[in-house]
Amino acid sequence: MTITELAPGLQTAGITLPLRLSDFKLIAFDMDSTLINIECVDEIADAVGKKAEVAAITEAAMRGEIADYKTSLRQRVALLKGVTIADMELIYTQRLQLNPGAAELVSACKKAGLKVLLVSGGFTFFTDRIKERLGIDFARSNLLEVRSGPNCGELTGRLLDQAWGDICDGAEKRRTLLDVASLLGIEPAQCIAMGDGANDLPMMGAAGLSVAYHAKPTVREQAKVRINSGGLDRLLEVFSPDSCVVNRESHT
Repeated sequence: MTITELAPGLQTAGITLPLRLSDFKLIAFDMDSTLINIECVDEIADAVGKKAEVAAITEAAMRGEIADYKTSLRQRVALLKGVTIADMELIYTQRLQLNPGAAELVSACKKAGLKVLLVSGGFTFFTDRIKERLGIDFARSNLLEVRSGPNCGELTGRLLDQAWGDICDGAEKRRTLLDVASLLGIEPAQCIAMGDGANDLPMMGAAGLSVAYHAKPTVREQAKVRINSGGLDRLLEVFSPDSCVVNRESHT
């Protein structure tokens, strides 16, 4: 596969440029460390003094060193027992930020006629808010069980099953991408998938255009577009300007 350094911090592999954004009909994003700046599970664990322990598992999972993502997530969620909803609210308001270029890229995609999917191994507490904040069309993520208690309730350390299944792992991300594409009446080749960790690889492999954003090496090596520095909106640099609808300043 031929790797092209399109600009500093931006590589393409195995594709011919320029592409047309309007030729694609769906873009799917991972959330943690892709659309947003944090790993939510790690920050939630910080509220009960277990951030280092949880972050080590998260890092290994993102590098692809843990084969069973579902088990690793259940292990991490079990350590969140006792975190209050008030604690989680503080994480959202004080620690969570959109990554640079997130709003600009989502806006450009919507203006070019694409639908937007947020599919995450994170939690509905955060994905529901990001979905509303950015005007995203579809979202799927994991549901934390909450029991009544002070400070708006607290986490039990368990996940709840949802209508579609139990845990949104790599296989579920891929299935969600394909299900939404089918719902929209489009082909997988008309989809873009962007992520940073190993559990994003299945959906990235199914999409016509895979994008690694500040990603782990194993993810970067398999992606057709690699954003190694700068914001999410650097993706727009691989598309012809007339297909992106909006004007933007160059980040090169």
